[in-house]
Amino acid sequence: MKKMMIAFLLMFAMTGWAIAGDFTLSSPQVKEGAMIAADQVFNSFGCSGANVSPELNWSGAPMGTKSFAVTVYDPDAPTGSGWWHWLIFNIPAGVNSLPGNAGNPQSGLAPAGSVQSRTDFGAFGYGGPCPPPGAPHRYIFTVYALKADKLDLDPQASGAMVGFYLNANKLAEASLTASYGR
Repeated sequence: MKKMMIAFLLMFAMTGWAIAGDFTLSSPQVKEGAMIAADQVFNSFGCSGANVSPELNWSGAPMGTKSFAVTVYDPDAPTGSGWWHWLIFNIPAGVNSLPGNAGNPQSGLAPAGSVQSRTDFGAFGYGGPCPPPGAPHRYIFTVYALKADKLDLDPQASGAMVGFYLNANKLAEASLTASYGR
């Protein structure tokens, strides 16, 4: 009986990993390993981009997904804790993409009910890359499939707090990493 239970648990775990492994993220503007274009770059702090969030598309979310969240994070920022460029959560489970410029809260393009939290720029919505001069930084775009219908956080929540709730409720995640330097 014990061997059957172990075999069942292994089979269940492997099936879950296979389903989670099919979860993907893509973008027409941001490509894995490529440089980020000026349209997505921040327009302040010495940078002069258009600060438009890219279109993002995801598929293959695991069964049981009740909502999504998207983050953009720079692990190379000289802060000791990285830099949060975008945090949007409470995206309904029926949504599988964000149009370009959805990160502008005034655009009305973000899904109804979603929340765009405060970034490390101190503003709400998308804030594009703008590293200090020197080596290019990595920007990790991640979509999270969540087991919660809603994260009980307000827009003032810090990136660390949002990250805590995302990891506590994550069924799967899919990422793509691009770079930008000046």
